[in-house]
Amino acid sequence: MSDRTTAEPASAAPSDADERDLGTTDHTHVTGRGFALLGQGIREQRFLFSLSVIGSVLYGAMTVADAWVLGWATDHVIRPSFARGEIAKGALAGAIALFLAVAILRGLGVIGRRLIGGVVFYRLIADYRRRVTRKYLSLPMAWHHRHPTGQLLSNANADVEATWSVFMPLPMAVGVIAMLVAAIVAMLAADVVLTIVGLIVFPALFAINVFYQRWLSPKVSYAQSLRGDVSSVAHESFDGALVVKSLGREADETERFTKVTHELRDANIAVGRIRSMFDPLLEALPNLGILLVIVLGVGRVASGAADPGDVVQVAYLFTVVAFPVRAIGWVLGELPRSVVGWERVSSVLDAEGSMAYGSRTLPGGGPVALDIDGLTFGYADGDRDVLRGIDVEVEPGKVIAVVGATGSGKSTLTSLLTRLVDPQHGAIRVDGHDIRELSHAELAKAIAVVPQATFLFDDSVRENVTLGGDFSDEDVWAALRTVQADGFVARLPAGLDAELGERGTTLSGGQRQRLSLARALVRRPRLLVMDDATSAVDPEVEQRILKALAAHTADDDGPTVLVVAYRKATIALADEVVFLDDGVIADRGSHDELVARSADYRNLVNAYDHAREVES
Repeated sequence: MSDRTTAEPASAAPSDADERDLGTTDHTHVTGRGFALLGQGIREQRFLFSLSVIGSVLYGAMTVADAWVLGWATDHVIRPSFARGEIAKGALAGAIALFLAVAILRGLGVIGRRLIGGVVFYRLIADYRRRVTRKYLSLPMAWHHRHPTGQLLSNANADVEATWSVFMPLPMAVGVIAMLVAAIVAMLAADVVLTIVGLIVFPALFAINVFYQRWLSPKVSYAQSLRGDVSSVAHESFDGALVVKSLGREADETERFTKVTHELRDANIAVGRIRSMFDPLLEALPNLGILLVIVLGVGRVASGAADPGDVVQVAYLFTVVAFPVRAIGWVLGELPRSVVGWERVSSVLDAEGSMAYGSRTLPGGGPVALDIDGLTFGYADGDRDVLRGIDVEVEPGKVIAVVGATGSGKSTLTSLLTRLVDPQHGAIRVDGHDIRELSHAELAKAIAVVPQATFLFDDSVRENVTLGGDFSDEDVWAALRTVQADGFVARLPAGLDAELGERGTTLSGGQRQRLSLARALVRRPRLLVMDDATSAVDPEVEQRILKALAAHTADDDGPTVLVVAYRKATIALADEVVFLDDGVIADRGSHDELVARSADYRNLVNAYDHAREVES
């Protein structure tokens, strides 16, 4: 059984307050931080982003050109036609040709803007999802113990998407700035007075944007943190489906999930309320400018100060100006969400504690000598050391059993042997080399761990054993024979190609453990660490497995074995037994010797066998 539950208390998981720290950060400089984030994304995808902006500029230029064509057609086609009472066919054909050419070029601009802009957006998302997951793999298990799986899923998925969501409207917003400038220049050329009157709405728009940013940012931050909470609860519910259903707790689990999802719903509704007030203002203010232009323009036409075509052109250009204003508003509206997402993503990317590996390789082959020297380890959030002053020497090819009550440090010891965590004091050496000096590839090649809790992927038997490694079917069958799994695998409908379902649901607990053990053995490790890895296997089958391992070791073809065990028959096969009690070595020797001289050891192994007899 694992001692992890006693070694690391529940307080190790981050509280709601920890999860929502980002929601209480300084929100007064969201725009500045948002523009810095935009610059980072643009630099990373500068070529494609430039192409998307060019497409957007083409679209903007053609939109302004459309206004010019409309004004030209008003003065040179529509008015003369009304005056003469007939349509000049040549002028009409010219106007149609101009409108068509502008429409085609504008369509090309839209395609370039949307298509290439979408590629930029999805490339950034894919790149940062890879960065986050690579960081997860480089961080030590101690860091993972402090962060719920649901939160990590949210960081790699929803938070990354939120970070770069601003890049969907960004190419359009950047490109239409050129349209905005061109439109204002065209309006000034047509009528300065009408343009100045219409542009008075812009200061109001910028003031609304500033207020909007500061009001929205903390609410978006809170909603984003709740996404991690929902992911955490959902992951626990799915992962613990068997426990929930077997204990009849479906209603309680549904209520728990309902609570967090309703909190997220309410938070998103609060964000939506703010946006629902902001978006209509963005729509209304430019339209108010258009009304002012039309009202004033009618008076100027009546007084002879302006031509009807100029008023039509300026009014139309104001409808054009409203679009880039809205596009810029969309970017500004996404900035708070992007900044919050980036803070959550960067908290992973900037996390410290990556485990450094050396470059040493182990010479030779066959089983290795194991030397555990003065090993002391305690979890950062614990109030005491889990292991203290552990000294163990194991000769090559020997089998050593580690026995102890729950919480004595057995599983922690197996984690240390495979460098899932590093000790505060002492060293672990294989063939005289500190495992911290080994390269990552050499460590994985030399030492294999089979944990108590097995995990099988929704894939074939072959892929679950090889995990994509370059192993032949003969190697796989040899490993299966050693762990007494070849029989039931051969009986599966497709043999090695049989699909096992999620977490291997089509197999029994003992069958899953044997496949997990075969996964380790197919790699021919030089040190095999088994953390109660056969607890669900029938005792008779377990004996055959351990004897097969011992036979390989005797032929110098198998590993040195350290096994966490409880069954007397299993322990009796070990060359030496180490008895752990409260994190220290209480005694060591053969099974018979410990039974004879240690009452605590004798009571422990007898109690376990008695419990097994009662269960059977």
